[in-house]
Amino acid sequence: MEFAERLAALAAKVRQQRGVIETEEATKNAFVMPFISSILGYDVFNPLEVIPEFTADVGVKKGEKVDYAIVKDGEIQILIECKKSIEPVKIEHASQLFRYFAVTNARIAILTNGETYQFFTDLDAPNRMDAKPFLVLDLNDIDESLLPELQKLTKDVFDLDSIIGAASELKYIGELKRTLATQFREPEDEWVKFLTTRVYAGPYTQRVREQFTTLVSKATKQFLNDQVNERLKKALGAQAYAPAEDLTTASAVSSQPVADADLAEADAIETTLEEIEGYQIVRAIVCSEVKPTRVVQRDAKSYFAVLLDDNNRKPIARLHFNRSQKYIGLFDANKEETRIPINSLEEIYEHADTLRASVKNYV
Repeated sequence: MEFAERLAALAAKVRQQRGVIETEEATKNAFVMPFISSILGYDVFNPLEVIPEFTADVGVKKGEKVDYAIVKDGEIQILIECKKSIEPVKIEHASQLFRYFAVTNARIAILTNGETYQFFTDLDAPNRMDAKPFLVLDLNDIDESLLPELQKLTKDVFDLDSIIGAASELKYIGELKRTLATQFREPEDEWVKFLTTRVYAGPYTQRVREQFTTLVSKATKQFLNDQVNERLKKALGAQAYAPAEDLTTASAVSSQPVADADLAEADAIETTLEEIEGYQIVRAIVCSEVKPTRVVQRDAKSYFAVLLDDNNRKPIARLHFNRSQKYIGLFDANKEETRIPINSLEEIYEHADTLRASVKNYV
């Protein structure tokens, strides 16, 4: 699989299994070791590449261990410290990393709970690990713009100079994006004042501040929704509203008869963000069997279809979200649909095996 596909597959696994992972050791075995092997490309069973429980005496601290040390060209290049997945990643958990960073040749340190990976280097002072990461990878919300930089850490193309060279820009861009996200969720007084004084000519009084705090919150959310909807329109384009194929075999595809009106013209169909998110989950699950580009969505009046190769005769799933009780439609080997009620998008992961089996029937 391609790099992005492997990352999506690991992210799907994390979402599916996080509920049963309760210890640090389980986190390492289920999530972190697959990240080291399938994403970074290092052999976790070769001590010449990956050293578990790496020990180096640090001053008066004797026998302390860091969870993994990754070796490239005979030198320790990356240090990894793990925490259990049910705990948030905090810099306070990185005490061993700080100490080991100063006594090894490693220029990259990773702090992770198996879901979030924080990457550190020594931008602020030589041989001293920075207090803030230059890159943050969240498997629950993958920022695709970071993938080229992450790929530079892989065994096949390891490029430390390029990583360090880009780290400063990545660090500050990442911090700015996280700061903006925080302001969009819960705007601070300074942010509210900054925007208010650009649209309101009167004095910035307590009453005005209270009024515009609500307005700024509404405006930013509407702005984000507008941007997302605009991108969706461009992304969906003709694909979302492509003419339907011959539906003469539709009765074999579903236990429920399908009318031609189900795939009506674009102006009669409303594609929701929830449907798009559901489609992305299904695609992430089945990309272990086929390339993601082969998994296509097509909206209809009564359901949102996920198809293989944009072919109505190869249904993977149907999302029945345009009702109070949501259902996911799953298909057996005879292409007969069974509708299963779900209360949240995360419940789609509970049907990962069935979804993959549907795809295997067509390949």
